Amino acid sequence: MQQSKYLKWFAVAATIGMLLILLGGALVTKTDSGMGCGRHWPGCNGQLIPDEITKEVIIEFSHRLVTGTVGILILVLSVWSWRAIGHIRETKFLSFMALFFLILQALIGAAQVLWGQGDFILALHFGISLISFASVLLLTLLVFEVDRKFDTERMIIGKKLKWHTIGVTLYSYIVIYTGALVRHTNSSLVCRDWPMCRNGDFGLPSNLYEWVQMGHRTAAALIFVWIAYIAYHSYKNYKDQRVIYWGWIIAFILVSLQVTSGAVVVLSRLNLMIALLHSLFISLLFGLLCYMILLISRGRTRKEEKKSAQRIFE
Repeated sequence: MQQSKYLKWFAVAATIGMLLILLGGALVTKTDSGMGCGRHWPGCNGQLIPDEITKEVIIEFSHRLVTGTVGILILVLSVWSWRAIGHIRETKFLSFMALFFLILQALIGAAQVLWGQGDFILALHFGISLISFASVLLLTLLVFEVDRKFDTERMIIGKKLKWHTIGVTLYSYIVIYTGALVRHTNSSLVCRDWPMCRNGDFGLPSNLYEWVQMGHRTAAALIFVWIAYIAYHSYKNYKDQRVIYWGWIIAFILVSLQVTSGAVVVLSRLNLMIALLHSLFISLLFGLLCYMILLISRGRTRKEEKKSAQRIFE
């Protein structure tokens, strides 16, 4: 019991740490601090600990320190979870995913510092970190036995909700990638109005940067409508299954906050705090969507439930 208590606290620390990595990476990008340590890695400006301190050095070097520290936490969490709750079917897979994608994002970051990379490759960096965060979050939920508290194995999920959940989760990754591409191509303020690039002008974008910006806005609008529809469907059909019901209501709240903060980022001319909240909302939304995927893998479809009922009465 004591070991379980410590594992829970450790899992929470690792989850918060991964969130700090995501926000730290966004901060590095939004403040143009990626070259704060020059083309040196893992050292900073040719030193293990830099003696010339600037804002860019502090942001970049702190991000590296947090990534290294959290990497150790996740390694320990993966091994500990494997040993303690390895009997739960998703544990080993999530442990591997959390560690693998954390290392992968660190290597991509190092490659950017040492050799430089194209914007379309760099845009993958945030998404890769997000997969690691979602894996750690799900692992933490397994440690806390959240699935048992909600009795997920007794859930009955319709085929429509199942495929919408899978589809919107996969699609959310496209939205995330296009958002990262906006940052890395410096397209954030190429369209200074909202919701149109230039309000009153309904013409197509005139250059690559406008296409990137408006492509992201269109993708974000679609996921907002999609999640709104799923939330309405869950409200109408799943009131008796609170984890599904509240899960999609929270998803709708998060996607609403994400869209709203995205608009405010543009209208406030890249207010840093709002921009970081924008990254936070999409991170939490993606983590929640991944949890909904876990739920549908645990629950039974209505067709399976009907077959089970028929066997009982035979």
